Amino acid sequence: MAAVQKDFKKSVVYQIYIKSFCDSNGDGIGDLPGITSKLDYLARLGVDYLWITPFFPSPQRDNGYDVSDYCAIDPVYGTMRDFDTLVAAAHERGIGIMLDMVLCHTSTEHEWFQRACAGDERYRRFYILRDGRGSMRADDPGEPPTNWQCAFGGSAWEWEPRLGKWYLHMHDPSQPDLDWTNPEVRAACADVVRFWRDRGVDGFRFDVVSLLSKPEVIEDVPGDGSACRSLVADGPHVHEYLQELVREAGIDGMVTVGEMASSTLEHCIRYSRPESNELSMTFNFHHLKVDYAGGNKWALTEPDIASLRDIFRTWQERMQEGGGWNALFWDNHDQPRAITRFGGRELVGERGGSWEHVGKMLAIMSFSMQGTPYIFQGDELGMTNAGYASIADFDDVESKNNYRILLEGGATEEEALHVVNERSRDNGRTPMQWTAGEHAGFTTGTPWLAVPDNHVRVNAQGEEGVPGSMLEFYRALVRLRHELPVLAEGRVRFLDAGVAAPQVIAFERTLGGVRTVTVCSFDDAPCCVRGLELAGMQCMVGNYDEAPAPAEDGSLELRPFEAAIFLR
Repeated sequence: MAAVQKDFKKSVVYQIYIKSFCDSNGDGIGDLPGITSKLDYLARLGVDYLWITPFFPSPQRDNGYDVSDYCAIDPVYGTMRDFDTLVAAAHERGIGIMLDMVLCHTSTEHEWFQRACAGDERYRRFYILRDGRGSMRADDPGEPPTNWQCAFGGSAWEWEPRLGKWYLHMHDPSQPDLDWTNPEVRAACADVVRFWRDRGVDGFRFDVVSLLSKPEVIEDVPGDGSACRSLVADGPHVHEYLQELVREAGIDGMVTVGEMASSTLEHCIRYSRPESNELSMTFNFHHLKVDYAGGNKWALTEPDIASLRDIFRTWQERMQEGGGWNALFWDNHDQPRAITRFGGRELVGERGGSWEHVGKMLAIMSFSMQGTPYIFQGDELGMTNAGYASIADFDDVESKNNYRILLEGGATEEEALHVVNERSRDNGRTPMQWTAGEHAGFTTGTPWLAVPDNHVRVNAQGEEGVPGSMLEFYRALVRLRHELPVLAEGRVRFLDAGVAAPQVIAFERTLGGVRTVTVCSFDDAPCCVRGLELAGMQCMVGNYDEAPAPAEDGSLELRPFEAAIFLR
């Protein structure tokens, strides 16, 4: 199978959450043949790579990110033959396949952990094990070794009687962290990556890769222990570990992206600059925390657009200066839908409503910044948060944990459900909305997660070939990204539109004598922008039927949630 090699700076990546993309056999769970059946749809969209979330054997405590066998396929998703068929069919269409590598932790059901629990000293050294505080004998757990809190709530340590130790898990207790100080661990992980490279995979996304290297001294952190994630991020040997992985797995030159949990800008530059030989690009999440009250994901507030502008300005301009490269995204399998977060709650009429304008505005911004745009399945349709009626409708372990924590903190069931509906990762995991029919055409059976009611309005079948639809708008943006070099290669500079219009973000891209200006209003009311220097520029794309036009004095009137790209 000939590999697909494309310039990642000029590419568009489409993320598939396999469990929810397309079910081919009626068991209610998406699978590999389901993806293959939709390759023509993806080819028409024009994307260059498909990033597929984990389909390895897993007990599904964290929806596949708890891997029990890295070099096999969970039968619920298909077979190795199905995978080979998918890769070959994608390559025939010029589409590359990127796999999700979860190398920070395994499942407790992984053979390595089970052998450690059985007393194999070699595999005990694969994990981070500690005695408990106050423990007086081997069978006495005492207290957790530190006050560290895991990402899903609760202690980051779990007592395992068979080990006679506490093991570290930065995520769910079923996901013990691997000890990357052990050369055997690093070699085993390189073997895993090489296995999939040799099966024709064209690139890799590395899950929470910034957490691979733990601090040399593991001790308490101030406060409630949640600050440990910042302490663990960008650890002392993470860059050398990544360089070794790239070298030993033989993936130099392949497209790679790292998920950067709590990482800093300086480290993201270092991860992604070419001379580091680590990653092609990095995901950071700072822009998706602007609606966290007091920095708490589970405390709601309106998005702070001034902070959003400052974050983008800093990351865009400084990554550029340092030679780094951004992965551009609003949604993924761990995020609620951005359309809902940023004001797109109105779904009215045959066309229009804040739903459509916000969705197109976010797409315009993502496709015209510095970096590689990522489309998460359903973005191109305008999929929104699910709006479930009961906590019983949710599947996500993080959501259920925090629902309980909210109730324990004094919230009513109604209040706690509202917060979870706004923040749950399940919002990004609802089944792909292919049709207006039963279960949105995702499955002929009962879907593993309920389909949102608005699939009757928001679906691929209803948008395919319809001028002005969200799907056709995304196709046009993908073509534009491929055809206009300034959007892929141009320098970026943010403009001070927000001084006069605080809910507006504007920036320019320049390459040679070509200049574009992107202006995006996050305001649900009309506003006026000045100082963009739009003289002689034409509106190339906008999210309203009638293009905005600068006035003689250079000002630009913007309608609610309006966005446009101007070109000269």
